[in-house]
Amino acid sequence: MIRYSTICGEGQTELVIERSRFIGYAKPVETREEAEQFIREIKARHRDANHNVPAFVIGEKLQQQWASDDGEPQGTAGVPMLQMMVKEEITNVAVVVTRYFGGIKLGTGGLVRAYTNTAKGALEAAGIRQVKDQTVMVVSMDYTYLGKLQNEQKNGYFQLADTAFSDVVTVTLQMEPENVQQVKAFLSELTGGGYQLIDEQERLI
Repeated sequence: MIRYSTICGEGQTELVIERSRFIGYAKPVETREEAEQFIREIKARHRDANHNVPAFVIGEKLQQQWASDDGEPQGTAGVPMLQMMVKEEITNVAVVVTRYFGGIKLGTGGLVRAYTNTAKGALEAAGIRQVKDQTVMVVSMDYTYLGKLQNEQKNGYFQLADTAFSDVVTVTLQMEPENVQQVKAFLSELTGGGYQLIDEQERLI
């Protein structure tokens, strides 16, 4: 089950619109404090810019939302960036768009498009990923079963995430929670009940 979407890492993009330079930065964050620290860092890096427009969304249900227009006309900069992230259901992300004014006014609609497109470009540069509920099982078995286990993952109801070798082979399997019983049934059939379940837990991945 998909819980929410976020970004894979930091992202950056740059657009030049009517001689104004827009630089977008995006960073994954877990708390308001992390978001505010990131915003301070970008503002310090571009203290000579005309505007450093921030926005962030935090929480699995997008509970914390905040934006500032940072001197741009009200509702033309930070708010549209925030609305874009909420509409796309992207969370645990802070974005800052820096603007160096190029001498040509863009108008209200132009500013909205410029800030939204730059913020979206930074998110896309970072890479969007979906965070899902997954069950992780660690299982040991005889080496002779490994080939069939590797072939079975092609059917898509589990993934072989890790393999460790000793006197037996220990594998880490990832799967959707609803596939757990199917995987256990397959392991029992494969090994004649001869596998050992070492660990099983729910994770967000």
